[in-house]
Parts: sequence; structure tokens; C-alpha cells
Amino acid sequence: MDMIRILGAGPAGLSSAIALAKAGFDVEVYERRRDVGMRFRGDLQGLENWSDATDVIERLGEIGIRPTFEHRPYPRLSVSDGREVLSFACQKPAFYLVRRGNEPGSLDHALKEQALDAGAEIRFNESIPVEKADIVATGPDRRGVHAVAKGYTFSTSMDDLAYGLINTTASRNGYAYLLVMNGRGCLCTMLTRCFDEAGACLAEAEQAFSELVDLEVREPKPCGGVGRFVLPPHFQVQRRRYAGEAAGLQDPFWGFGILYAVRSGRLAAESIIKDFDYGHAAEEAFGDMLKAGVVNRYLWDRYGLENYAGIYRRLRGVKDPLPYLRSFYTFNTYQRLLYRKAGRHMEVRYGKVPVA
Repeated sequence: MDMIRILGAGPAGLSSAIALAKAGFDVEVYERRRDVGMRFRGDLQGLENWSDATDVIERLGEIGIRPTFEHRPYPRLSVSDGREVLSFACQKPAFYLVRRGNEPGSLDHALKEQALDAGAEIRFNESIPVEKADIVATGPDRRGVHAVAKGYTFSTSMDDLAYGLINTTASRNGYAYLLVMNGRGCLCTMLTRCFDEAGACLAEAEQAFSELVDLEVREPKPCGGVGRFVLPPHFQVQRRRYAGEAAGLQDPFWGFGILYAVRSGRLAAESIIKDFDYGHAAEEAFGDMLKAGVVNRYLWDRYGLENYAGIYRRLRGVKDPLPYLRSFYTFNTYQRLLYRKAGRHMEVRYGKVPVA
């Protein structure tokens, strides 16, 4: 069999490598950093579990990913505007928290070990030109920044919890969050504008959370990242398949993107194994979600905190918010009505990104 070359050893690239190596292909993964997960410092991130009826851990198993990483279900979560708190007990986990980084127990380390066990070769501190790659999974496009997350991870004796915060001081047109899992915590603010105010927003978020819970922080380490909205998404250019954020695949509302990276990586691999058109298959698999994301981001841009405040008001008195949250992912009737208007706005706001 021909050698398959994958650019990027994140969740999308490693998911592709696992599937291809198990199918008997020779696989080389090129990663320019010295190990997987090097841009993370034990960050806690979520595998969202409301956009599909199938539990996300079961879904990962169906596509060949064993849950050998530390993960914890969160059926209980709280959201606050800084004045009141809405607490929810969902019928199933809203999400599973996982740890990111290169340490044992992290999602990235587990995927690396599974890829190596399957027979893939990972070449760290190396890269190849995009033109020579069969699958490109290099993460978000860096030509411009449309969102910034700033925060820190820490050790703590706090009980596990998941808190969201929506107000004008803790973020700028975004939200802040506090997550704790198994003695590790992560406190961040996410901004979509006024990025130079990220430090001040983080301080406000910390103060707000300290008034909501008994916040205990030990050994804080900075964490964060950037995001970019890519329009239009691109799945295939000539023989190159793009997966994860490199394809423009992003969570359509809250920023939970790991599942889509893994799913697209697996689909890219299957298109090689079974010899079908990846671009068409990816449009079928992710098209409605991406269209929903265009509308969601349009509303986010136009209304910002007011949009989140409206959601906050609708959640009052709701016992289980997951069915409501799922509607934001389904390209519902309201989103269909707004889609053309939203698309025109987003093209002017973000422009079209050329693809190599």
C-alpha cells in the first residue's frame, strides 16, 4: 500500500492515523512540535454530549477511539450572570471533561499511544509541505484572530464542578467558565472583541467566581488560545483532505470542537480506505451543523451579550437544558430563515480564506 502522510498530530490527525494504521496502511504523521498537546498545560476541555442522541464516549468507540484518557461525565452544571445562578441536573451528561496536553491521562497522550500501538509512525519536530500531505489536520487557520481565550489551570481540593458566567465585565461579547475535575481546575475568559482587555476580564471573572463558590487556587499556570472563523469551510483540495479546524470545522455555538475534529479525521481516513469522495461525505456529515454555526456566529456578532442574555432568560425554569441547546446545532427553521442574511454578513465580516 502507498504511504499515507498526515500533517498534524492533534485529535483529527491522530484519529486518521489510528483508522488507517488499523486498516493496514503505512502511516506517517508529521508534527512540528516535540510532542503532542504541546500548546496545552493540562487545560480542561469538554466533549459535548447534547448534539446527538448517542453518548459521546460510545460514539468515540464506534469510530475506533478507546476512552483510555481521563474523562468525567457532568450531568450537573451551573450558569450565572453574576447576580443569580441557574443550576441544572440533566438526564444525561451535558459533556465529559478531558485533560489536554502531553502528560499520561490526557486526551492527546492517549490518542498518541493508540496511534503508535496501531502501527503509525509519528515524526516529531518535523513537517512537510502541505502539497505532499494526504490529510491536513494542522489546527485553526492563523491568518487573523476572531476569538481569544485567556486563563489558567491550577491544583485544588475543590469538588468537581462546571460553571459558566455571562456578563459584561468577565468577557467581551463572550463568556467565562470555571471547571474542576479530579483536583485540577481551569478558569478562563473568552472574548470575541477588545482582546487587549483580556487580562482585566480574567481578573473580573476570577472575582465573580470567588463570590459564587469557595474558589481555591494553587500553583496556577497560564493557559489560553485563539480561534478563527473560516469561511467557507474546505474539505478537499485536489487529493488533500482537510480535517478538524484546518477544514473550518468548529463547534457552532459554544466552542466544543474536539468531537468534530475526531469525526472528520476518521471520515478522511475512511475515504482513503474505502475510496470514496471525502469532500461530498464531509458536506453530508457536517453541512447542516456548519450552516447553523454561520447563523449562530452572526447573532453572536450582532447581539453579543444580549444574545446570551436571551438564552439565559429562556433557561429559567428549565430542568434540563440539553434539548434546547441541541436546537442550535440542527439548522432549525429559524436558522434557515436567517441563513442567507447571516452568510452575507459573515462574508463581509470575515472574508473568504484562500486554501493552499
